[in-house]
Amino acid sequence: MPTVHVESEFAPLRTVVLARCEVAVPGGAADSPELRFLRDGAAESNSLGRDMRDADPERHAAWERERETFGAVLEAHGVEVLRPRPLTKAEKAAGGDDGYANFFSRDPFFTVGDHVVEGSLRLRHRRREILPIRDILDERVHPAPCTYVAVPQPAVDDDAGPYLEGGDVLVLGRRVYVGSSGLASNERGVRWLAKLLEPHGFTVEYVRLHERILHLDCALGLIRDGLLVHSPDALPDGLPESLRDWESVPITFDQATSLATNGLPITPDVYVTDPAFSFVGDRLAKAGVRVEYVDFSITRSLGGSFRCSTQALLRA
Repeated sequence: MPTVHVESEFAPLRTVVLARCEVAVPGGAADSPELRFLRDGAAESNSLGRDMRDADPERHAAWERERETFGAVLEAHGVEVLRPRPLTKAEKAAGGDDGYANFFSRDPFFTVGDHVVEGSLRLRHRRREILPIRDILDERVHPAPCTYVAVPQPAVDDDAGPYLEGGDVLVLGRRVYVGSSGLASNERGVRWLAKLLEPHGFTVEYVRLHERILHLDCALGLIRDGLLVHSPDALPDGLPESLRDWESVPITFDQATSLATNGLPITPDVYVTDPAFSFVGDRLAKAGVRVEYVDFSITRSLGGSFRCSTQALLRA
């Protein structure tokens, strides 16, 4: 078996990078249109301009417990869980007034087949988020028979990019769906990925998102072959044509902004979600999927959930 490969969103998860809990939300976040994906009051509840560990130790400790509980569930199902190192003082200082982040491992890199790609993140406090993950990539990716590349650096103009983030990338065999709302990945990033992957037999498909949806995995989740969860109102053009005959668990736009699609398949038969989304879990259970529940309310208040908190190195 390969050591680095992702066959699909629901192929058995064997090795995963689970994020740490380090963030200093930028001081101006409450008024920033770039953070319009957050629910009302979410930015203010997360200690603007300060490291959450210092500003609200109790909340931070509870956040860490969420991640530890999730990690234990993954390990109980035989998944190897890797953790990024903490940010250094120099890395935190480099963020300046923009803040810093080491809290969602989905976006700084992603794996498609045998290709590992370092992303290009739009939000400035996240642009160095790959750094604490690099030790893992050095150890696991460099020795593996796989491709390892990085998206070109974004232009100084914030709208130019290219931007490409792992939360926008969903893998289904040789078909790759890439979302864009104007908040994260952009069309230039999608074109770059197509240039990389199409010579290797992949099809890269652009998926337009509602302007308040950060990533594609906040609107659409592939549970197993033929079964998905999605928010029709978050996808202005509807589901991609190749997914329209799948059985769907539909959710509202408000539920999508609460991250109801952002659970994580461990295998085609096991899925992790928040108890807040038991209405999704109940539907999946009726379809024969075992559902594991973990309270992820603090993680979700920061704009991500189970898929956002992980990035697979091996799903095969």
